[in-house]
Amino acid sequence: MAVSSKKTKRTKKIAFYITMVAFLIVSLFPFFIMLMTSFKGTKEAISTNPTIFPRDFTWQHYIDIFNPDIFPFLTYYKNSFVVSVAAAGIAVALGILGAYALSKLRFKGRITINASFYTVYMFSGILLIVPLFKIISSLGLYDTEMSLIITMVVQTLPTAVFMLKSYFDTIPSDIEEAAMMDGLNRFQIILRIIIPLAISGIISVFVYCFMVAWNDYLFASIFLSSSEKFTLPIGLNTLFSTPDYIWGRMMAASLITALPVVIMYALSERFIKGNLTDGGVKG
Repeated sequence: MAVSSKKTKRTKKIAFYITMVAFLIVSLFPFFIMLMTSFKGTKEAISTNPTIFPRDFTWQHYIDIFNPDIFPFLTYYKNSFVVSVAAAGIAVALGILGAYALSKLRFKGRITINASFYTVYMFSGILLIVPLFKIISSLGLYDTEMSLIITMVVQTLPTAVFMLKSYFDTIPSDIEEAAMMDGLNRFQIILRIIIPLAISGIISVFVYCFMVAWNDYLFASIFLSSSEKFTLPIGLNTLFSTPDYIWGRMMAASLITALPVVIMYALSERFIKGNLTDGGVKG
């Protein structure tokens, strides 16, 4: 029986790893093709006899996308970075205050407000376009980075509050009571106790908000009209829409655009894991 049980477990483990490897291959294969295409020459990329690996390896497409005369990548990158960092920072800052109030304070309507965050997921972001457009236009912010920052904060703030509240709920109230006895006010408690204990959750929420803002196309295409203010998703669309588009150049631009999010996620994951291991509440 023991031998049979071990064989069954081993078979299940092998089947699990085979399934995971197959899933990874299927998931990563499109990105692999994008990478290989970015290193192919123009004619080879559109050849009727396609190849997986490039016959003539070239960096020209990566050089082209950093050429302002061909594609103002750095301008679009700066615009996306400013909007994403600002929107994520504001959403996290407001989310911390809102999540703390819903998690630790007791006031009338708290349960109703907390439950209302679930209703946000019932509606698509496209339903906010008309009211947001009227507000942005009335404030004179159309075709500015601020319009997109405000929009991204509106998009991500409910999720930021909802996620941060879950982290704050795990922090014992006894710690706050002890801090108040030491003379700390609510704001000092948030800065000195709540944020350090929930730093892994705060980082994960920041990364989420950054990713939403970085990848946004819908709102950027509506609230921005000047090419020098375009973010990367809009800029890439203009590159794809040119009559003389080059597949290798398109793939290179797409890969470089995705790189910051991948790097941020990888670094934040390592930091979050280290914080979860080193941190915690000691009794």
